[in-house]
Amino acid sequence: MDVQTVLQELESLGTERTKKVYLQQGAREPLYGVATGAMKPIVRKIKIDQVLAEELYATGNYDAMYLAGMIADPKIMSEADFDRWMESAYFYMISDFIVAVTLAETDIAQAVSDRWIASGKELYVSAGYSCYCWLIGNRKDEEFDREKLNAMLETVKNTIHDSSDRAKYAMNNFVATVGVSYLPLHEEALAVADAIGALEVFRGKTKSNFPVAAEEIRKAAAKGRLGFKRRNVRC
Repeated sequence: MDVQTVLQELESLGTERTKKVYLQQGAREPLYGVATGAMKPIVRKIKIDQVLAEELYATGNYDAMYLAGMIADPKIMSEADFDRWMESAYFYMISDFIVAVTLAETDIAQAVSDRWIASGKELYVSAGYSCYCWLIGNRKDEEFDREKLNAMLETVKNTIHDSSDRAKYAMNNFVATVGVSYLPLHEEALAVADAIGALEVFRGKTKSNFPVAAEEIRKAAAKGRLGFKRRNVRC
């Protein structure tokens, strides 16, 4: 399939209702409003095609960019490739659910995420912490440096309340993910979550509350879900 054929298929699958939801979340034109599940038949036809993925991502069409992440071949993407994708990630659904998810299937995921977090740029920080969430929720505990993750928890505790909104959300999710899916630091993550408490951000003129990380961790414990790992990262 070529780019134009894929775009035509995506356009036929779009709905005004889904498009409105995406626009409210921060997407911008061009987009068709295609639900993620509706893309899966296209993914089954294409499978993995990095060349096509790059062409789709470059269109700037949100639906095409999302599909690009689903058909990309992360193992042949370089740090420069992921940096280039991040440069075009104009809102969190792209940075955290396309770029970070794709990055999480590589061997360079932690190194790139560390660099993005250190940059201090809102969506880069958000993508970096989000990538760690995808990693921790999928890979074995033995693949992570306990002391490094513990230091990251302390950094989050000390900086989250002064961070930008999207960074706050990803950092809060990071604490919850460590507390649920990384057993060696369950207690430490819960203590950090308790110290952080509730978080608020302004959406326009109204306040919006985040899920409280400590509550999420305790709910998972009560349901016997500590140590939970996803089978796959990408859909």
